[in-house]
Amino acid sequence: MAAYPGMSMGEAHRRITEYLNRFSDAVSNQDAASLRFLLSLSSNSPFLLSLADALNIFQDSGRLIKHSDHYSQYSDILFNLFRSLQTYRLGNLFDSYQAFEKSANAFIQEFRNWESAWALEALYALAYEIRVLAERADRDLASNGKSPEKLKAAGSFLMKVFGVLAGKGPKRVGALYVTCQLFKVYFKLGTVHLCRSVIRSIETARIFDFEEFPKRDKVTYMYYTGRLEVFNENFPAADNKLSYALTHCNPRREANIRMILKYLIPVKLSIGILPKDWLLEKYNLVEYRDVVQALRRGDLRLLRRALQEHEDRFLRSGVFLVLEKLELQVYQRLVKKIYIIQKQKDPTKAHQVKLEVIVKALKWLEMDMDVDEVECIMSILIYKNLVKGYFAHKSKVVVLSKQDPFPKLNGKPVNS
Repeated sequence: MAAYPGMSMGEAHRRITEYLNRFSDAVSNQDAASLRFLLSLSSNSPFLLSLADALNIFQDSGRLIKHSDHYSQYSDILFNLFRSLQTYRLGNLFDSYQAFEKSANAFIQEFRNWESAWALEALYALAYEIRVLAERADRDLASNGKSPEKLKAAGSFLMKVFGVLAGKGPKRVGALYVTCQLFKVYFKLGTVHLCRSVIRSIETARIFDFEEFPKRDKVTYMYYTGRLEVFNENFPAADNKLSYALTHCNPRREANIRMILKYLIPVKLSIGILPKDWLLEKYNLVEYRDVVQALRRGDLRLLRRALQEHEDRFLRSGVFLVLEKLELQVYQRLVKKIYIIQKQKDPTKAHQVKLEVIVKALKWLEMDMDVDEVECIMSILIYKNLVKGYFAHKSKVVVLSKQDPFPKLNGKPVNS
């Protein structure tokens, strides 16, 4: 981020004055879109980068701010914002974050005094920038052997912003956007338990009506709360939330759809619903292809191989344990295939499945298990209502129910 070469002192003065005028005009005219642009540091827009260069050449911008009736009332916002821009341009992200947070705090004070919600878009820019700058500052700190601390500070700042919005009046519709930025902070920090208090405020406070929030924010909110339900293994709630996010997501945002499906597919698999192959291909989710095939075929070897091959990816997503628990459904499918083959040979004895036959089928899949282990697995399948039947212990036979021996999950999770 080297400084822009060849800029004169006069040109630097002109660019700083232009920014100050545009800032003042945006506030006076309640032009939120322009104000948002002027606050968007990380956009790396040529206008803001050249302003940063101007600030590093003309060192007395503070005097310009203080000695003008137009800008002096916003001096705390502008002075710190300029400082943040200067240090950002020079690659000093720690100082840039520090100054930006001071500017953002001063902006919040002004925002409180504005009766209408005209500046929400500008506030969104602040919420986004504070998180992004904090992440980048923390990366710098970590690379220099220091303790990363700025993202945690950004979370505290965003909670303050949430508090400003969580009141009666038109500003409250901005609370969900800030909530989603908080979720991103907490997920990044691995402190997802902190999401609970914000979720409680959104879902139980009478001042909020979920339907009045912008569609974009509702989709993001449902995506993150759906992921939380996956972690809690509350699959019906996860299915509900992630399906809402998928249904209402902009169909042109394929990357977002892929992110939703990355969690929705394991949830659907857990409740017995298998995705079509074209869906996995279209959204490049091929890591799930063998998992789905294993469930279709009752192939335990294929499932374990798929989990091993993509272990890092599944662990990073937090879905590995969810997928690992699909083994019971794979066993169910294997026993069902044995039952179907027996039915074709001798329909009168199809419902009697010898444990030894299951052992042989597993051996063919290169899974070495003895009769006792298979008996234990069959007991679990019966207990969890994946198989209807009982044991004839002396003859080592599972006697299957003649009516619906393999109950479908029908969108419900396996009994825990």
